[in-house]
Amino acid sequence: MSDPPKDLLDGISGALAPEGDVLQMVLVTFIALSCYNVAELVVLVLSTFRRWRGLYFWSLLASGCIGVVPYSIGFLMKFFTCADSALSVTMLTIGWWTMVTGQSVVLYSRLHLVLRDEKILRRVLWLIVANFFLLHVPTTVLTYGSNIVHTGDIAWVKGYNIMEKIQLTGFTIQESLLGTLYVIEAVKLLRLGADVTARPDARLIMYQLIGINCAIIAMDLLLLGLEYANFYAVQITLKGFIYSLKLKLEFAVLGRLVDLIQGSRHPISLAMADTLPLCPFQRPPETPDRNDGLPCTPESKEVLSTPDGARVVEGRVFVEIGHRNL
Repeated sequence: MSDPPKDLLDGISGALAPEGDVLQMVLVTFIALSCYNVAELVVLVLSTFRRWRGLYFWSLLASGCIGVVPYSIGFLMKFFTCADSALSVTMLTIGWWTMVTGQSVVLYSRLHLVLRDEKILRRVLWLIVANFFLLHVPTTVLTYGSNIVHTGDIAWVKGYNIMEKIQLTGFTIQESLLGTLYVIEAVKLLRLGADVTARPDARLIMYQLIGINCAIIAMDLLLLGLEYANFYAVQITLKGFIYSLKLKLEFAVLGRLVDLIQGSRHPISLAMADTLPLCPFQRPPETPDRNDGLPCTPESKEVLSTPDGARVVEGRVFVEIGHRNL
């Protein structure tokens, strides 16, 4: 029961314990790199999207600007300045909420490109919402308790130390499930889609998806290892850098996936992908190619009886461009 002191586990409560200059330089470097990555991401996002709207667009910006930056600056204030504890803890807490949950929302916002099962999509959304309340809220209470209300109280510090491990494990599982689901469905889609796999870069994009998601899982496991080893200061500053890096990697590969999924003949912009309707009906292999450039095209306003078994809804046959066997 008498675990904590070691200067209250190096920064969990109050300022960072006096350490060597090398460690402090490493922590500051992680914080600086986090902010730099977000600045670069913002420039890329604003210059890539034609229309500034959609869940993907806003979750990317929010996770970076309202998430990673306040989170990193909050710990900079907490560890290296004499700023008021309430201010630094509030800033890093808001940043942590937005950064962690925002990153999951980024993945969720693009999941519809490779997964058409509404039940699974809904369950993924409920998982994100449930973990927000189950993991963010208790950790926040213990953060304020150990840093402001009961500063230096061993019981609160110990409680926070336990909850920090639980929440990090929970969010690691959540992000690993999202990434795994993403890879499985993307690989299925790329293998089954005749038009998609015909593109020379399709296999490369598939390998990039797998590689980036494996790298993200590995980075999450690294954070988890540091947390269980009680390297608190290193873990929380490295976390900001890793999340900023994950956002950049996801932006790069999901952007290429958009063009691939929407059809090799009719690539569209990232911004339009958020507003395109999902066609519930797929074109059979016998259906001739169309070149009108529309994602969902009404063939006729009259009720048709087609020999190839095309489905008719409200007097219209819907054809999805660029997908034969999805």
